[in-house]
Amino acid sequence: PATFEKKEDREKREVKAKSVCNGCPVRFECLEEAYEISEPFGVWGGMNEVERKRNLVLAD
Repeated sequence: PATFEKKEDREKREVKAKSVCNGCPVRFECLEEAYEISEPFGVWGGMNEVERKRNLVLAD
């Protein structure tokens, strides 16, 4: 078994997770929680960890 997830598999998983976020009534609260706790992994509020970090840099 592979130790790390393949990029293609991760991207597919993230697309599925983000599609759930799109219809979620607490999407923005979830994203806010991810920022408050500095969540380093996963899709929260429709954004993955790289997108959240990029968003923080742009906000500064």
